[in-house]
Amino acid sequence: MQTVEKIKPCYPLFRDDDYKATLTNKKAQFEEGHSKDKVWEIFNWTTTQEYQELNFKREALTVNPAKACQPLGSALCGLGFKKSLVYIHGSQGCVAYFRTYFNRHFKEPIAFIADSMTEDAAVFGGQKNVHEGLANATKLYGAEMIAMSTTCIAEVIGDDLNAFINNAKNEGHLDKDFPVPFAHTPSFVGSHVTGWDNMEEGILRYFTLNTMEGKVVGSNGKINIVPGFETYLGNYRVIKRYMKEMGVDYTMLSDPEEVLDTPADGEFRMYAGGTTMDEVKDAPNAITTFLVQPLTCEKTKKFVENTWNHEVPKTNIPMGVEWTDEFLMKVSEATGKPIADSIKLERGRLIDMMTDSHAWLHGKKMALYGDPDFLMGMVKLLLEFGIEPTHIVCNNGSKKWAKAMEKLLASSPYGVNGKAYPGADLWHLRSLCFTDKPDFLIGNSYGKYIQRDTVHKGKEFEVPLIRIGFPIFDRHHLHRMTTLGYEGAMYVLTTLTNAVLERLDDQTREMGVTDYNHDLVR
Repeated sequence: MQTVEKIKPCYPLFRDDDYKATLTNKKAQFEEGHSKDKVWEIFNWTTTQEYQELNFKREALTVNPAKACQPLGSALCGLGFKKSLVYIHGSQGCVAYFRTYFNRHFKEPIAFIADSMTEDAAVFGGQKNVHEGLANATKLYGAEMIAMSTTCIAEVIGDDLNAFINNAKNEGHLDKDFPVPFAHTPSFVGSHVTGWDNMEEGILRYFTLNTMEGKVVGSNGKINIVPGFETYLGNYRVIKRYMKEMGVDYTMLSDPEEVLDTPADGEFRMYAGGTTMDEVKDAPNAITTFLVQPLTCEKTKKFVENTWNHEVPKTNIPMGVEWTDEFLMKVSEATGKPIADSIKLERGRLIDMMTDSHAWLHGKKMALYGDPDFLMGMVKLLLEFGIEPTHIVCNNGSKKWAKAMEKLLASSPYGVNGKAYPGADLWHLRSLCFTDKPDFLIGNSYGKYIQRDTVHKGKEFEVPLIRIGFPIFDRHHLHRMTTLGYEGAMYVLTTLTNAVLERLDDQTREMGVTDYNHDLVR
C-alpha cells in the first residue's frame, strides 16, 4: 500500500497484492482478453519468418513510423532566429504535441503558440483565428519576428497563409512592417525534416527574394551554414568551434542552441541567441552555403542556388573521419583558411581511440533507424569502426536515399550484408530483430519497446538499445552531446564501445557459470 511514510515508485506499487487483484479483476470483467497461453502463442508467431513475410506485405497501415510531422520540424527551424516566436496555424492539440515533444527531449520550456482552430474554423476557414492570433501574439510576447506554419486542419481546407497575413496587416491587426515568414507544412505528407526545410526556405525567401539587387556573392567574406533538423546541441557548438579555430566568419542559418539550453540563474529567457534578421538579409553576400544535412534540405538548396547564385559544395553530413575531413577541406577551399592544428590534433586523438577500441567493435552487428542524413552518417561511422550495419530502417527515406545507402554499404566489406529499408517502420524492424538478430539496436527512445519484446521471448533473444537520435525521452542530457565532427565520432565511439562492454559484463555475471570472463580488464 502507498503511504506518506513509505512512498513507492511506480512499478513496485503495482506489484502489491491489492493492485494485482484490482488489475486481474479488471481484465477478467471488462477486457474480454484471451488466455495467457493464447497470448503467448500469438506473441511467438509474431517472431517468426512467416509473420515477417506477412508484416512486410502491409500497404495501408504504419505501426510506429519513427518520424514526426512537418510542423514539428518547422517549429524547430523557427526557434533558431533571434526573438522569433513560433506560430502554429492549427488546433491547440497540435501545438501541445510539438511543445511536449521538445519539452521532453530538451528538458526546457518551449514557447510555441497556436491560434486554436476548432470546428468553426474548419468549416468557415481560419482567417479570423490568424488575425486575432497575430494581434495577441505581437502585443503579449515581445517577439521581433513570427515564424508561421500550418497543420493538417488548415491544409485540408486550403487556408492561404500569405493572403491571411497580408489581410491582417491591411486591416490593422499587425504592423505592416512586422516580419511574418511562413511555410505550408501539411502533416499528412513528408515528415519533420521536410517541415524544417520548408520553413528554412520560407524564412530565406521572405527576407531576401525581393532584395537581391546589389547583392554580390562573396562580398561579406562569410560562409553560410544550414544545419537542417538538428537536435543535438553539441553539433551546433562543434561546428562553431571548428569555424572559430579556423578563423572562418560564418552565419548559422537557424541557431536554436541557446534558447534550448538556457541556464538556471534566476532569469527567465523566452528568447535567447539565434540568427538575426540582418544576418539573414546579408546571407546572399556570402562566399557560399554549406548544407550540413544535404539529403533533407533540397528545397533550401534550390533556393540558395537559383536565387542567391551560390555554388553549394557537394558534401555529406560531417560524421566520421572521412566525411568530416571532406567538410573541413571544402570549408578551407572556399574560404582560403587552413584547417587549424588544434583540429588536426583532435582528429589524431579520434584515430587513437578507434585503434584502442577496434577489438571490441570489430564484427559487431547493429541495426539502426532514424532520419535520412543521420543514418547515412551513422552507417559511415559504423563502417569506419569495423561494425557491420545490418538493417537500416528509414520511414522518411526516399528512393534516392536508398540508392545512396546501398552505395555506401557496398563501399566497405563490413557493409556487404547490410540492407536499407526506406518507408519501413519500427514494427518491420521488430520482425527483423527476431528473425535476423543483430547484437545491438541504435536509435531513439521508441526502440526500447523492441528491446522489451525481444527479451520477453528469452534473454538470449534480447537486442539492447543504444540511444542515439531524436527523440530521447527516457534518458537525460543526451541532447547536449555531439555526433558531428571528430568530437562527435569520439562520443559515438565511446557510447558504442561501452555498450558492448556493459553487455559483456551482463553476460558474464552468473557466479560459477559465466563469471570466468567477468574481468576487470576490458
